[in-house]
Amino acid sequence: MTALFVGHSYIDMTMITDVMPSGDEKSVARDYAVSFGGNAVTAAFACARLGVQPDLLTTMSDDWLGQMFWEMAHKYGVSIYPRKVARSSLSFVLPKGHKRAILRARDSHYLRPFMKLDVSSYEALHLDGHQGDAALYYAQAFRERGLLTSLDGGAVRLNTEEVLHFIDVAVVAEAFCAQLKLTALETLAYLAARGVKIAAVTEGERGLLWSDEDGLISRMPALPVPMDKVIDTSGAGDVFHGAYLASYLRNRSARWAEHFDFARAASAFKVQHLGNEAGLPTLDDIAEMQRLYASED
Repeated sequence: MTALFVGHSYIDMTMITDVMPSGDEKSVARDYAVSFGGNAVTAAFACARLGVQPDLLTTMSDDWLGQMFWEMAHKYGVSIYPRKVARSSLSFVLPKGHKRAILRARDSHYLRPFMKLDVSSYEALHLDGHQGDAALYYAQAFRERGLLTSLDGGAVRLNTEEVLHFIDVAVVAEAFCAQLKLTALETLAYLAARGVKIAAVTEGERGLLWSDEDGLISRMPALPVPMDKVIDTSGAGDVFHGAYLASYLRNRSARWAEHFDFARAASAFKVQHLGNEAGLPTLDDIAEMQRLYASED
């Protein structure tokens, strides 16, 4: 089981704090975590944690943060195909309850073209819309071979409209809908009109509004994790993407309701842990989330 992920890499610095200093003030965070970050990146690491071999085509720098990222990838068995940039990208994440504020510093000035890999060895593709030229190239290449293509629509990007015509599964955020000035229901119709077979809009703690293989629209609620157990919702959507891909690759005959049910349990685990690395669930962790919370939804 192998999948290719294409996206932009970050180093995430996540801090729990009660106050945000300004001016000449100083403050000490109550807790912190340093981890890999990025939408498709975190999905790839989640997939690896669940036993699916991921290859990751992502931005990389030769600086010391880039070396840290290489070491993390090696630890989890994520094979990197780098696209060189001058500096690593950073995210400062401040979670609070079901929300999280993020400040990013991103280098998206690519110093080299993206690598064109032989896609015949893969079974699925996942994109987050970054590296738009690579996203379009691989979406077309995978579609030509009849291989599954998946899109994390966190935002509408420059060539999203074009890429969507080669996407089988599109799970988009509320921000995606807002950019299009569409409701969640209208966004499902927009995606279906572009040939997307499985379309979904994630709505945080409210769960997922989605359209299945037969075009039936329904809501899948998020698992009811108690509020006092929610630590960090950042990355929960990325883990969701990685988990549904892992579920698909482990059992391609299953319906997407089963894949999304598996994925929401993965997200339920993530929100109870600080940072992306600590929030990567194992198969046993997902089974435990389903045991604890599925009967309550």
